[in-house]
Amino acid sequence: MYDFLLIGQGLAGSLLAHFLRADGCSVAIIDNAQPRAATRVAAGLINPVTGRRFVKSWRIDELLPFARQTYRQLEADLGISIYHERPIFRAIYSVEEENLWLERCADPAYEQYVSDKADMGAYQPWVAPPRAFGAVLGGAQVEVGALVEALQDKWLSEGVLLSGSVDLPRLDISRAGVRYGNLHARTAVCCDGRWGKENPFFRHLPLTGDKGEILLVRFPDEVQFDAILKHRVFVVPLTDGTYWIGSNYSSRYDSDAPTAQGRQWLEGNLRRTLACPFEVLDHKAAIRPTVRDRRPLLGGHPEHENLFVFNGLGTKGASLGPFWARHMASFLQGKVVLDVAVDVGRFGE
Repeated sequence: MYDFLLIGQGLAGSLLAHFLRADGCSVAIIDNAQPRAATRVAAGLINPVTGRRFVKSWRIDELLPFARQTYRQLEADLGISIYHERPIFRAIYSVEEENLWLERCADPAYEQYVSDKADMGAYQPWVAPPRAFGAVLGGAQVEVGALVEALQDKWLSEGVLLSGSVDLPRLDISRAGVRYGNLHARTAVCCDGRWGKENPFFRHLPLTGDKGEILLVRFPDEVQFDAILKHRVFVVPLTDGTYWIGSNYSSRYDSDAPTAQGRQWLEGNLRRTLACPFEVLDHKAAIRPTVRDRRPLLGGHPEHENLFVFNGLGTKGASLGPFWARHMASFLQGKVVLDVAVDVGRFGE
């Protein structure tokens, strides 16, 4: 019998399994490796200052150092490089925005995250100038897809990851534990991402989904950027010399497939942003698991005492994931009480 059975090995399931195993727990994982899972499409951005009002991301003072520590440890454990710290050059379009940015720069609570000195470097000859640029400090790009694949390879070789879909109604849940086929565990945790919306055990939770479409592009050899740009679209340098361009958002969609309209929007805004030519290498789409209050979902089922959920990392999964996975792992072992801000109990039954 395993201590825990995790359903889903996206970023949430991967990080939760990592912390549970680090604590000495035995863990089995079932995952069907969906090619359009958000983890495999996302850029993995960590952006400390967001929104039209240039506010610090929720609890970023706690989340950022813990995320950095976690990803560095995973890099060392797996022998990979996935955590890339990069400044984010953010376009400022009006006098009002510029004044607000300068206010943030003068605020001691923001001093480690913002600067009015944005050295555009290689972007300078190519970028369509807005009114000004500000620099977001502490930003990073995490190769979450590469991380999940590296953990997948490791756990497959160890025999603790099983490939395949889970027919959730076939979960046999009793006081003695949870059974699924030949697997028997004391506790099960659903980390099923956007598919959690159809999870019969947690359908009462307000898990929705925002669809995003992205492009992977290549610029000419003489045009190479090191920083992240936020100007109409995000331009994110990747380690293989290509660039992630994204993303549009939609809460209304017919499927998770890329669309002609999405590609047109992305290409049009990229042309308005940068004056250099580009080659589109790929066009992808995914649906992110989001929650109406933009907070993750952690907690237990209202009737089954050994069935839990860890989901809803949404668009900020790269920064939210490590901290809340650690918190969830501790909660499952009875070491902490769930933070009320993420406890599924906030939504009732």
